Amino acid sequence: MARIGVAYAAAFAAATAWLGWGPDTGRLWLDALLADVVATLVVFAASRVHGNSSFYDAYWSVLPPYLAGYWWLAGDLGTDDVRAWLVMVLITVWAVRLTAHWVSTFPGLHHEDWRYPMLRQRAGGLELVVDLVAIHLVPTLQVFLGLLPVYVALVRADRGAGWLDAVAISVGLGAVAIETVADAQMHRFIRARQPGEVMDRGLWGWSRHPNYFGEIGFWFALGLFGIAASPADWWWLMAGTAAMVAMFLGASIPMMEQRSLDRRPAYQEVVSRVPRLVPRPPRRRSTV
Repeated sequence: MARIGVAYAAAFAAATAWLGWGPDTGRLWLDALLADVVATLVVFAASRVHGNSSFYDAYWSVLPPYLAGYWWLAGDLGTDDVRAWLVMVLITVWAVRLTAHWVSTFPGLHHEDWRYPMLRQRAGGLELVVDLVAIHLVPTLQVFLGLLPVYVALVRADRGAGWLDAVAISVGLGAVAIETVADAQMHRFIRARQPGEVMDRGLWGWSRHPNYFGEIGFWFALGLFGIAASPADWWWLMAGTAAMVAMFLGASIPMMEQRSLDRRPAYQEVVSRVPRLVPRPPRRRSTV
């Protein structure tokens, strides 16, 4: 954990140096994107040195408060803007919860997310490129896309806070609560489960991936904040949320489910009854 902490300190120091003394593009969003890539490259270097791409995992949750804080400080809203406070509260609550979850579950540098070695092995001679692009840069760009509504809300707002901001903070905090409950339920299940047993209790009995549903809800809430700040930009402000949905439905969920089926054949019965993502009451168990 200390090594990862040092790597992240170096990454954000490099990003801050870029923002302070690097070339000024004249666009806050582009300055932030370039600083984000610089920090990602530092984390990537640490991943390669230690032979463990899970160095990157917590970057997903510690980056958003940094960029949101930069945009707020560099913009002209001031410290009395209601929407800015709501956005920062939501991002901070989400980031603290998700980072704390990662800290509590990361067993050490002997562990690496099982998907990363699989991706590198499939790449063959392009292993380095896949590690850099697919495991590090693509998630960075995806999170940045999801944060663009925050940029609009903190820098380019056309109107003050209103009812849609109230909806956004409610949806966002509700989404974080769903993730929190889902993770707690899964931890309790893992501690007590029997060999081959599958999880279909609590929120996991209404959705096979309630944690992912909650994560999508958080990014959806950020999109709502952007629309509340600049309604004319509604047509693109949900692009980050759409990218998150595509990632979970197109990659994360299929990979997780195939792994569960390979390791626990009884999971097929859960697949037949419990919705994939959006929660709803499960179908009845077959009596045949």
